[in-house]
Amino acid sequence: MSSPSAIDKTLMVLDAVLEHSRFTDVVNATGLAKSTVHRIMASLVEHEFVAQADDGSYHPGPKALRLAGHALTNVDLATVARPVLADLVAQTRCTVHVGLLNGDEAIYVARLDGPKPYRMPSRVGKAFWLHCTGIGKALLAEKDDEALDAHITRTGLPARTPLTHTTATGLKADLAQVRARGYALDDEENEPGIRCVAAVIHDHTALAIAAVSISTLSLEQSIAQVALMAPAATEAARKISAALGYREP
Repeated sequence: MSSPSAIDKTLMVLDAVLEHSRFTDVVNATGLAKSTVHRIMASLVEHEFVAQADDGSYHPGPKALRLAGHALTNVDLATVARPVLADLVAQTRCTVHVGLLNGDEAIYVARLDGPKPYRMPSRVGKAFWLHCTGIGKALLAEKDDEALDAHITRTGLPARTPLTHTTATGLKADLAQVRARGYALDDEENEPGIRCVAAVIHDHTALAIAAVSISTLSLEQSIAQVALMAPAATEAARKISAALGYREP
């Protein structure tokens, strides 16, 4: 394996600075010689990609922050998700969605249909409730008790179907399962005859901002069969999160 180029080494150091503030930690993270890291750090500080505090610690400089700001301004979740969703459709042959959290609701921002003779009633731009959908429950499972209780109070958990959770006790028990297994299920809770599995999407700050779902007709697949697609949903969510800058702990 060839040794890293000067550009490679610079990028390695810059990447390490985003995670570590101490010089020694940057050296350990990159595996480069101290003299090499010191020289690169000095250049990055000079060009304002890295800044040094009075206590000697390092952090991203103004140019790095401006670049990050420009990049985040131009990020479009649907565009980022589309290639991942295309792969998900090819893998599952089902309709897939991405829903973006918007207050006490979520909004479909992307949808791709599988090769089926039917179409789901969802559409891009449509808002939907959180407590009765796979996407919504994946997002609610990320909330702490106080935020969840406030959401329940504000919304009242209205019924969409006879299977909708309309009590705090029932919803919280479901969300506990979501947290334990890492994905949410919608067993005809939002639309009669439709089931789905969903997994949460995190942004670069680790905030749960959206979720991806795989939907199918209940006539085609049991809830147990839908759950078998959970690994595909969670992997798609992982890929979209990574594309948004999220780093798993």
